[in-house]
Amino acid sequence: MSEISFEDFLKVDIRAGRVLKAEPFPEARKPAIKLWIDFGPEIGEKKSSAQITRHYDVETLPGRIVMAVVNFPPRQIGKFMSEVLVLGVPDAEGEVVLLAPDAAVAAGARMF
Repeated sequence: MSEISFEDFLKVDIRAGRVLKAEPFPEARKPAIKLWIDFGPEIGEKKSSAQITRHYDVETLPGRIVMAVVNFPPRQIGKFMSEVLVLGVPDAEGEVVLLAPDAAVAAGARMF
């Protein structure tokens, strides 16, 4: 593991966002879901593709708060442009479990 400085850590802009809409992404190479996420008035709505189909479905994701890196460059995934990186950790089988605050926070709140 390599060390980074606190200044390097501060360059990564991690924000809370509220999922507005979720759709299946059958064109993705690995099972994924398209997400539209509201990061508040400063950042606005951004899109992401997340490989979270094992624990989540499109019906239950809207309204959920997720954490995401909002200052990576957009990435083309098939015909879909992913603008943020939604964060998660693997469970015992390697499937993604989303990171989220355990109390109510505003859309766009920055992690520090």
